[in-house]
Amino acid sequence: MIRHLLSGLAGAAALGLAPSISSGQVFTESICPQEDHAQFHACALRETPDPPRRADGRPDFTGLWRRRTWAFENFEAHAETVDDFGGPSVVVDPPDGIVPILPWAEAERIRIRDEHMHHNAACTLSGPAGTMYMTSRFQFLQDEQHVVMVGEQLTAHPYRIIPIDGRPHIGNIPLWNGDPRGRWEGDTLVIESPNHNAKYMLDQQGRFITDEAIITERLTRLDENTIHYSATYEDPNVFTQPMTMAFAFRRDAAQNAEIWEEACHETNTEQLELFRNNGYTIFPGITGEQARQLKAEWEAQRR
Repeated sequence: MIRHLLSGLAGAAALGLAPSISSGQVFTESICPQEDHAQFHACALRETPDPPRRADGRPDFTGLWRRRTWAFENFEAHAETVDDFGGPSVVVDPPDGIVPILPWAEAERIRIRDEHMHHNAACTLSGPAGTMYMTSRFQFLQDEQHVVMVGEQLTAHPYRIIPIDGRPHIGNIPLWNGDPRGRWEGDTLVIESPNHNAKYMLDQQGRFITDEAIITERLTRLDENTIHYSATYEDPNVFTQPMTMAFAFRRDAAQNAEIWEEACHETNTEQLELFRNNGYTIFPGITGEQARQLKAEWEAQRR
């Protein structure tokens, strides 16, 4: 429990510092008002979006938004505890809401959870999709060439700059947030991100990807108050099939809302010393090559 409380995730919320999905803080009127993620996702796919639009005709994502999930605690359905807010599974494909993890990777997940501190404790980044469900409040900015997402709360350096002007990927350079490129499919903004360093956990349960994963995000503004967000993880090193998570962003209803900078310094000396004194180390990530070797060793032990 101490690992999570001190990481600034559930601990901050337990102290009353991050009531980010309180119904009083968002506009809830929507064509898809469901808070259960699977129900919301099904509704969003079924309905015809009617978003506000920019002068160029594209959907306008500009504004302040709050994510409506505690996926950073656990991708799967989980109960409220002293350390977690609880909530339904954020996994919408497979439809059973269970992460389709390979057996060797499930064993590795448990080891990672028990031996390594969450990346938020070390104030390192959360990956492209991770930033979207670990950060509580966002301001989205947009022009013809970029969509910019500036966030606050619960994770380090929560900002993203997404080129949407057709430029190519930069090449095989591993990055904390991958190498995102956006494109339009009708009214949906599709963001594809290869080139991950994969040195972060997907949730506090130790779930992970390798540097060979491809993450594809989709954002559709359904109406004035709602964005349908989904992220598909493709990594055959870890999963038996591509996995998709989905949830809503609701428009922030707080008066005079603004984004504040929250300092979270990498290699935070005193905090890291506390974790290390309790036996935890920084998660180094797992490459695709390492994953295949670990899988072969795991399978050989069971022959």
